Amino acid sequence: MFSNRLSDNSGLSGALTRSIHHYWGWFLAEGIVLTLLGLGAIMIPMIAGVVATLFLGWLFLIVGVVGLISTFRARHAPGFTWSLLSAILAIVVGLLLVVQPLSGLVTLAIVLTAYFVIDGIFMIFLAISHRRELSGRWEWMLVNGVIDLILAGIVISGMPGTLFWVPGLLIGIDLIFGGGSLIAMALAAHAGRSVE
Repeated sequence: MFSNRLSDNSGLSGALTRSIHHYWGWFLAEGIVLTLLGLGAIMIPMIAGVVATLFLGWLFLIVGVVGLISTFRARHAPGFTWSLLSAILAIVVGLLLVVQPLSGLVTLAIVLTAYFVIDGIFMIFLAISHRRELSGRWEWMLVNGVIDLILAGIVISGMPGTLFWVPGLLIGIDLIFGGGSLIAMALAAHAGRSVE
């Protein structure tokens, strides 16, 4: 049983490595786009934060309206009340974020902090689990995870003053490091492919 899991994991890692080698150009393009978006967010963090808040607000509104329509269309299905409450909640949250995006920045900062903590831990474990298959490239994933944890620490240590400008800045920094790690992995995969 354990050997089957081990062979499944090595097969998955091998598939990941082949995928990176084969599609290195797409990974490179994605990394460049993420890096450019990150630079823009760092240059104007307040605007980036407000845009992210408005985007989330509209997303909640759309999800809430679609949920409301589908709930009323299937009103005889079990769980009607819970579906209705869920749709109304999404609409209310969406309206609050769209109408008052600056207040939404505070909430966004708290959510982003939680995201950076969880994503940082996941990236570190992902890097460690792939260190054999992605030798020479796994370190970039590890750095990305550590940076996420550092960013979360910055937000927590600077509260409440950081809440209005930090979301845009953190989004920008995370995009740059995420894009940079994709660029590094793509270039390393391409270099390894040209040597073969």
